[in-house]
Amino acid sequence: MKILNLTKIFLLLSVIVLSSCASRQDITYFQDEPLSNATENLNNNFEIRFKTDDLLTIDVSALDPEVARPFNLPAVSYNASVIDAQGRLKMQTYLIDNYGNIEFPVLGTIKIGGLTRSEANIMLKERLSEYIKDPIVNIRLANFTVTVLGEVNQPGTFTIVDEKVSLTEALGLAGDLTIYGKRDNVFLIREVDGQKRYAKFDMTSVNVVNSPNYYLEQNDVIYVEPNSARVRQSAYTQNNALIVSIVATLATITAILIK
Repeated sequence: MKILNLTKIFLLLSVIVLSSCASRQDITYFQDEPLSNATENLNNNFEIRFKTDDLLTIDVSALDPEVARPFNLPAVSYNASVIDAQGRLKMQTYLIDNYGNIEFPVLGTIKIGGLTRSEANIMLKERLSEYIKDPIVNIRLANFTVTVLGEVNQPGTFTIVDEKVSLTEALGLAGDLTIYGKRDNVFLIREVDGQKRYAKFDMTSVNVVNSPNYYLEQNDVIYVEPNSARVRQSAYTQNNALIVSIVATLATITAILIK
């Protein structure tokens, strides 16, 4: 009778342990997005196109600085200095609205969303030529960021100064993949024309540098999936305390029942 009761207790505790084990579904992001084996081409060239919510700085210059002055509004801030760390005057930023437009001094509403930097530069020069002889236009994207998540050493969101970053450079900013990163299934999320699109990279192949998506765009998200070793480790770590407690309980019960 004691042996039968002991067997029941062992079975009950085994069910508790097994039911608490972690699985891939417990720790992996983005599990339900259907992805084909072929990497989708989300970008036909390496020159970014301006999008809704992009924040731009636009500097206009000319031989006569006074002529260009009305087109270069300084940044207005009530909480911080308008002088940057290099002692230069901070420039006004222009947010691209949902219609792809910005409000530019003197020129008014300008549609700039969907244009590349060179296209926007040509368009602005043509508009400014009505007021300035041989204008020079310098457009910068102030909020070019990429986010790297998952099995990397330093996950986070990173601001890219030069507005051009490759997949490997982004992973480098995040401290490279951990030993638990699944290198043949690095996941890209990108917004294209207001829709979320997805692609995969195989970092074990040298051909990854030839991917049409190798150079990232603003607001891209990279996710490195955990491999099976990480899943097993997660299960072990989560259950360490439980297993120790169960073993101690079993030892106590066994000692009582065999008396």
